[in-house]
Amino acid sequence: MKKRYIIPSVICVVMLILNIASRLSTDFADFYLMNIFPFLSVPMSFINGIFPFSVGEILIILAILLVVIGIPLTIILLIFMKKSRKTILRVFSLSVLWIFTYIFTTETLNCFIMYQCTPFSERYFDSDGEHSREELIELYEYLITESNKLAEEVSRDEYGYFVLSDDIDSNAKEAMNRASEDYPMLSGYYPDAKPIMSSFFMSQSGTLGIYFPFSMESNYNDDMCEINLPNTVCHEYAHLKGVIQEDEAGFIAFIASSRSDSADFRYSGFLNALEYVNNDIWENEVEEAYELSAQISPKVMMDWYRFLPETYWEENEEKEIISTETVDAVSDVATDTTLKLNDVEDGIDSYSRIVNLLLDYYATIK
Repeated sequence: MKKRYIIPSVICVVMLILNIASRLSTDFADFYLMNIFPFLSVPMSFINGIFPFSVGEILIILAILLVVIGIPLTIILLIFMKKSRKTILRVFSLSVLWIFTYIFTTETLNCFIMYQCTPFSERYFDSDGEHSREELIELYEYLITESNKLAEEVSRDEYGYFVLSDDIDSNAKEAMNRASEDYPMLSGYYPDAKPIMSSFFMSQSGTLGIYFPFSMESNYNDDMCEINLPNTVCHEYAHLKGVIQEDEAGFIAFIASSRSDSADFRYSGFLNALEYVNNDIWENEVEEAYELSAQISPKVMMDWYRFLPETYWEENEEKEIISTETVDAVSDVATDTTLKLNDVEDGIDSYSRIVNLLLDYYATIK
């Protein structure tokens, strides 16, 4: 092997070993998360946090351009510059190898290993995840009661819809550090959350926020209704601290939001939790809880399941290059596949496991 290929190849081998070690040993993954990950992730998060735009989004755009422009350009150069073919192939292959090395390294260190850590339910609640229908009904009633109260405290526009009135970054950071009193891994530095320029594409895929392991940033869909923003930012912040499982990040978002001094944050957190529990109630046909739905206040119903403004698709119709149905379907398959490759057996359905964590938590406070 030529010297120029040795360093990236060695790095990839080391990352492969780390992946294997984490899959074979939960203790190794836990040790990495608590003792090594913070020292690697925080500097990267701080540096990329300096930029006002999403570095991760820019890297993705560059990657797309490399495929769309770089590959055809390389082929053209190989055809017309016969004397320089070796040089062209060397530059191209080395560039691809280093790009792959960077992606594999950052995904391993900032994502893959954490999928193998001890689950929250075992680490903090010593729970087997089994709960009775009565417990689920109690949780449902609790979330409805709190959501109804908070719906009266937040600001609204002339149509009655929720309006965000508190600063998102300062409140989210404060909320996460407050949550670290019970979950120490959440303490420390957080960069400002960043809106994505390609928010329409996120809307097409039904995405509220996104965590980029290769830039250590928290990003959100800038087009979504504001009621989702506080909970979403806390969710993505949880990923920055190594809480990779989606149900666990969702749970941390609830804990952080619900303990915030901001009524906006508390309402966003409770409403998101209520939606998950409501889905679970109806999917499992818990008929005893159906009558509780009538207790949900009209103001909560105004914000209920609001992802995008009512006229969003009509106003952004010209932006649709690929059909929304296609983008949504591909996004679901990609997410489901990625999760299953990381040993999350139920794939995209794992998001709903937040209900079990909420039940575990509720058992400690009721």
